[in-house]
Amino acid sequence: GERLTYRELDERATRLADFFRSRGLGGGDHIGTYLYNGVEYVTTMIAAFKISAVPININYRYVEEELTYLLQNADLKAVVHHREFADRVAAVRGDCPLLALQLYVEDGTGADVSGAVEFGEALASGAPERNFSGRSNEDLFIIYTGGTTGMPKGVMWHHEAAYFACFGAGNPIGDDITDLEELVARARTMAGVATSLIAAPLIHGAAQLATFISLIGGSKLIYQKKFDAEEIPRLIADEKVLTISLVGDGMARPIADALERNAQSVSPADCSTVIVIASAGAIFSEPVKDKLKKYLPQCNMMDNYGSTETGFQGRGGAGHKSFGQGLTFQMSDRTVVLGDDLKPVEPGSGVLGRVALRGHVPVGYYGDPVKSAETFVTLKGVRYSITGDIAEVEADGTVKLYGRGSVCINSGGEKIFVEEVENALKSHPAVYDAVVVGIDDIRWGQRVTALVSLALEPGGEAPSEDALRDHCRTHVAGYKVPKEIHVVDEVFRGPNGKADYKLSARLVTELSTARGVSDSA
Repeated sequence: GERLTYRELDERATRLADFFRSRGLGGGDHIGTYLYNGVEYVTTMIAAFKISAVPININYRYVEEELTYLLQNADLKAVVHHREFADRVAAVRGDCPLLALQLYVEDGTGADVSGAVEFGEALASGAPERNFSGRSNEDLFIIYTGGTTGMPKGVMWHHEAAYFACFGAGNPIGDDITDLEELVARARTMAGVATSLIAAPLIHGAAQLATFISLIGGSKLIYQKKFDAEEIPRLIADEKVLTISLVGDGMARPIADALERNAQSVSPADCSTVIVIASAGAIFSEPVKDKLKKYLPQCNMMDNYGSTETGFQGRGGAGHKSFGQGLTFQMSDRTVVLGDDLKPVEPGSGVLGRVALRGHVPVGYYGDPVKSAETFVTLKGVRYSITGDIAEVEADGTVKLYGRGSVCINSGGEKIFVEEVENALKSHPAVYDAVVVGIDDIRWGQRVTALVSLALEPGGEAPSEDALRDHCRTHVAGYKVPKEIHVVDEVFRGPNGKADYKLSARLVTELSTARGVSDSA
């Protein structure tokens, strides 16, 4: 229910920046954002940028051990958090000697905030004058990865590189804008026209990138404190939403269900203004795309491709599907696929390689020179960010993506990319969600296993495990079909909608052991 103009947002951020400066914070200092979505989150990020400090995203689901790791790894000197999280911060603060300042956002939870400054008080004490100096193109923008396949890592971008690679360079669907006056002119044309609903949490890079693309472009931005799909149709109608930014089926399916209920209501909300729903970080499954198109026929479903280490790289191309041989992307001219010899693979050769980005790339991982050297390399004078995504280049130059190498399953010598199997499972009408992992197997090395949650029609019968396997065989080769399928109430996903493969593998191992499956299925 809170609304700010750009001028009001800027003044709040200026006041907060002045407060930070009064507490000794400045260039290069790290300030944690341990918050749900809202104006406080965006204000804190901009305030940090004003003094050349670095906002650090913190997953609000982290428990004490995870929180300690991130606060220590990121060398936080300050943290801004909702009052709800005060007890967790207090529990780990003794292990984080650099952490000298705590700000809390009041949320009515009543948690003990001894020693912390209330966010509104900090704003009131800060000066409103814009008198900052020392800003640089090489100021740092850091995004911590989600840690769903390994420990979270802080990806360091220079501001200039982030503008071009992550923020669309002022024109995400056209040529980069390098002239300030042109940038201002474009923003003026969009003001009052473009409205962006940022459905993903700001603790995730996709939401931060969508936020600054929209801010630079002059859009109105809309957030929910916590994702609530049931409210989306009303928000679309009330705010005349033009674009929605989200992360895969974890958000798209609940929105599709809410749109279905809205269409069946006595007084449905008018959702005809939406022209784009863009997913980053995870792809739409075909059933979810079909359902969204049913209730938003005017809308374009856009699978965007990129990562924390590369920013935006491309979009789903013609014939793009979420399973089978259709996962193809039209990539930017800065994207290449490098083979094992670190040379670009030949289009149409069928050789698999790793997706890489050249040009504007990150500085590295914060505090991890070894991992930085593996991921960010210089070849013949050109700097590359090499991702863990496995792909090949079609004869026409489109890139066929197979999946993330870190979660790729090696079963009987065959590489199996989990996203393809997950989407095959999700194409079954009774499957609501699915996560696929590989667990140790004496015969196969790893065996393909799946967690699925169901959504049955009233009176509907749950499909058997064999029925789900038979369905998968109509979409993927037999060796990719899960040897075990476990039905659960809900699969593990983070607040950003991305699958949590570490927790899923742990649960699958427990369920498999309980079944008495020890060697192979």
